Amino acid sequence: MRLSELAELYERIEGTSKRLEIRHLLAEVIPTVPEAEIDLFLYLLQGQLRPEYEGIELGMADSLARKALALVSGGSGDSIKELAKGSGDLGDTARELLEHRPRSLDDAPPLELTETYQALWRMARATGEGSQEVKVRTFAELMRRASPVEAKHLVRFVLGKLRLGVKEMTLLDALAEAFGGPDFKEARSRIEEAFNVTSDLGEIGRRLRQGGLAALREVRVAVGKPVRPMLAEREPSLAAVLKRMPEGAAFEYKYDGLRIQAHVPAEGSPRLFSRRLEDIGAQFPELLAALPSSLASRPAIVEGECVPVDPETGDLRPFQEISRRRGRKHDLEKYAEEVPIRYLLFDLLLQGEESLLGLPYPERRRRLEELLRPSGQVGLATRREIGGLPEAESFFQEALADGCEGIMAKSMAPGSTYRAGARGFWWIKYKREYTHELADTIDVVVVGAFWGRGKRAGKFGAFLVAAYDPDTETFATLCKVGSGFDEESLEKLTADLRGRAVPDRPEEVTSHLVPDVWLEPSLVLEIRGAELSLSPVHRAAFGRLREGFGLALRFPRYTGRLREDKAPEQATTTGELVRLYQNQVRKAAAEGTGESSEGSPPT
Repeated sequence: MRLSELAELYERIEGTSKRLEIRHLLAEVIPTVPEAEIDLFLYLLQGQLRPEYEGIELGMADSLARKALALVSGGSGDSIKELAKGSGDLGDTARELLEHRPRSLDDAPPLELTETYQALWRMARATGEGSQEVKVRTFAELMRRASPVEAKHLVRFVLGKLRLGVKEMTLLDALAEAFGGPDFKEARSRIEEAFNVTSDLGEIGRRLRQGGLAALREVRVAVGKPVRPMLAEREPSLAAVLKRMPEGAAFEYKYDGLRIQAHVPAEGSPRLFSRRLEDIGAQFPELLAALPSSLASRPAIVEGECVPVDPETGDLRPFQEISRRRGRKHDLEKYAEEVPIRYLLFDLLLQGEESLLGLPYPERRRRLEELLRPSGQVGLATRREIGGLPEAESFFQEALADGCEGIMAKSMAPGSTYRAGARGFWWIKYKREYTHELADTIDVVVVGAFWGRGKRAGKFGAFLVAAYDPDTETFATLCKVGSGFDEESLEKLTADLRGRAVPDRPEEVTSHLVPDVWLEPSLVLEIRGAELSLSPVHRAAFGRLREGFGLALRFPRYTGRLREDKAPEQATTTGELVRLYQNQVRKAAAEGTGESSEGSPPT
């Protein structure tokens, strides 16, 4: 396959914002991609070289890309920088430069997809002394043979600014349309189920290209390939939780920690994956050392919560203490001593070569208890089978007294399998915030910023935040939040977010408000507020509860917690907000408070 075919597809996708049209475009092209290149094609469509969990980055800064363009165009890095300021996009600048360059290489063979991928891979693997020169030289060679359109998208790719809006769910839709036959919904469900187990779209595409839907039966849970985590629903009361689980419920402590999926091979070091599929093992060397001897047999995949503990008393400490480790490469021994951790297991996904995803929860828990050899570093999540509401209330209070956020209720029913990547009422979370005005905190995605005034001058003073709508793969605004930030956090956020600024509203953001600065949806914040209200301004769940109205959060406040463990697509969804609002309205009606929040003034 030639690179020009992929570049043409990029252009066609860029020309529309309609998800269904993008799906049809992809479904039309995907079956024509050679079998040997289908995985590379799917990775490149996502702006990646490998599955996200492998963490492969090109490490190509704007300055290096400009240097490569200067070598090809005969200009200077400074002049190219000035041109890019005018367009706001170095990719567009590259296209313009190459359209006017002398055509001294007209006889050069066109770029092929595989050789382009291999060159990008060499750039990604170049490290250490001289690596920048390797990246520039390799990229310049690509640019010399690239057409103007190819150059535009290659520059965007290496800078991580492809911005086509082709997300995983759209690609799954396209694969279902391309390979699923007449029953799209059934095919879509089977493809997503396989993807949630392997987290690798390239592998899914390769199997479909080789043997259609039947080939997906060969997809297996495997050490080193993170399983998309199963997610919980919410209920406003313990009575409602138990009503959802008539065949029995077990309650576990809901720890205020970092959810980690540990992959422990038969030989060698374990790998630790966050819920956003990042390999974070380097930040927890003591856990890597302790895990192999904490399990009676290997290989295994276990899931649990990593929590900070007081070195003197063993009591649980706040989440913020463990977050100090995230992203650190130095002084880890010092932090391990200052902020010791325990890994408290709550599920077992693989034992030996056997996948346990299809087993009911009670059986997975029994096997986990048999497998674990508790140590000071690794233990079991506290759990109790619940016989009724009084016992549920007692366990909930015990959890709070022991420093937890609340409880996780898990169904004991025969059908309580592990549903990778899915959210449902087989697991229900109930937190202490449910005793306050708004049920639970909300995880939101920053999509814009407003410059501060007075003592906040020169830095961002407030943020436009959004919820995720999985049906449309968009981020719909919920509120503007400026409370709860101290000056230090605002300075840090301003510095971190400046590099994510974009000149126009990102296509995946739906908003009526226009902030001072638009931002790529990438950062997740935890906020709380007084209540949810109907709003003609904000676009979260727009039209789902009342025509012409979305949902807004009144009196929002930042909790101080950055959710770096969550990808933007793992933020609170618009569907969850609708259920929270409905629970809020029912509670107000039950308490006889008169007007529900449906009648509150719009935000």
